[in-house]
Amino acid sequence: MEYIVNAEEMRRCDTNTIEKFHMPAIVLMERAALAVAETLKEYRQHKKGTVLIVAGCGNNGADGIAAGRLLMQDGFQVTFFTVGEREKNSPLMEQQLSIIEAYGCEVCTAFPKGEYDIIVDALLGIGITRKLEGSYAKCVKRINESNAIKISVDMPSGIHTDNGAVMGEAVKADATVTFAYRKLGLVLYPGSSYAGEVIVKQIGITAESFAGKLPEVFCYEKWEQNLLKKRKKDGNKSTFGKVLVIAGNETMSGACLLSAEAAFRSGCGMVRILTVKENRQILAAKLPEAILDTYSTKEELDKYLQTDCEWADCILIGSGCGTGKETRTKLSFVLEHCAKPLIIDADGLNVIAENYGLYNSLKKSIIEKDRVVILTPHVGEFSRLAKENTAKIKENILEETKRYAKRAGCIVVCKDARTVVCAPEGKSYLNTSGSSAMATAGSGDVLAGMITGLLAQKMEPFHAAALGVFLHGKAGELAACEKSEYSVLAGDLICQFDSLFRKETPHNGRT
Repeated sequence: MEYIVNAEEMRRCDTNTIEKFHMPAIVLMERAALAVAETLKEYRQHKKGTVLIVAGCGNNGADGIAAGRLLMQDGFQVTFFTVGEREKNSPLMEQQLSIIEAYGCEVCTAFPKGEYDIIVDALLGIGITRKLEGSYAKCVKRINESNAIKISVDMPSGIHTDNGAVMGEAVKADATVTFAYRKLGLVLYPGSSYAGEVIVKQIGITAESFAGKLPEVFCYEKWEQNLLKKRKKDGNKSTFGKVLVIAGNETMSGACLLSAEAAFRSGCGMVRILTVKENRQILAAKLPEAILDTYSTKEELDKYLQTDCEWADCILIGSGCGTGKETRTKLSFVLEHCAKPLIIDADGLNVIAENYGLYNSLKKSIIEKDRVVILTPHVGEFSRLAKENTAKIKENILEETKRYAKRAGCIVVCKDARTVVCAPEGKSYLNTSGSSAMATAGSGDVLAGMITGLLAQKMEPFHAAALGVFLHGKAGELAACEKSEYSVLAGDLICQFDSLFRKETPHNGRT
């Protein structure tokens, strides 16, 4: 597990390291500068060359000046350029300028002419809160126009640390050397697209410096078997959980097939599918392991809803159901007459968004029954649930999802290029696995089934949701390796579960 921090958390961690653990700020800065210099050398394959240091007035600029000094002393031709008025310099920035001036270095105050092998962007770091303008905006444009390799210090200048937004202009880096922890803006889009390769360097700031108040956001760094619940050697099919999938209409048999098979392949013991009669033949042929309850009348549906909900350990509803009256009936029954853990996907979410009464039933079911509910919307579905436009949600997906999870009292999995999972109390998972291969119809059905299958095995609900998202992304990576990012189908993700759940995943160790 890896913490991903916002600007305030990083500042607090930095301050505590200096004040509580008595680590001198100048020592941390020297280690940061060394990390930048070493990264630059690796990019140049230790060849000497010309370097332009572009520094702002703050401590980020001081990191850049210190890195330039180290490179200069190692034989690089270094030009120093500062943006902003000198009287606004931070004390550490002024100290670093005094050091290089003592070595006889000239500091430019206008963007230097000429070509450089590498430009070090040390303009702003994590401090930006408003759009770039004036000399800073012009400087960023000049950096981006250059053919040089661009290495940003801590954050690409112009990228908001907390949400990855482009603040008017932003440096398009080839690499970003960040310190201690990745920042949210380096992971969330569009900031991730500007950061290039993100290289995390440890400079002496550790988790102790959070002083017990740990960051709310984390991600999984790599696939490890201990993330899964250990299977009992004397277990049976009931031990590993019974999943009810209420999904599919007469035109969407694939939704319930994909969800049900994904639940099975994720390790649950039994799957029962409740769907329309038209789907019986194809489901019986494609997934004979599942129990099938199909209906053609309201009386049959009512009977199966009662018996099937009593049978199940957890329930998935909504995939491919459509948004008609029948889906509202199913969802209303499950919310009012059952207390089992519930995952609501796709059309189940759409009917809640359209019906305030169902939303109230959802909240009542959670509060009165102390019920676990996981919602799995993509951004479009989430915009309908949250009554916000899609663009606004994509701009601040983490905070918007947190807000809705708290309001609704349930775990929310908001699916996008960077999927986030938020619990009502604020704990959040930010996913970094996956690829564009997964942007294909049915991929969400697979994810919903996977989360349900993990939850059925009595995995802690938030962990089941977060791990399901992570493993779903890893399955997408494996499928893309085997096929291509163009040709993967949702069913191909399930085909990778066998490899995914092995102790050692193939495909050149991409785990």
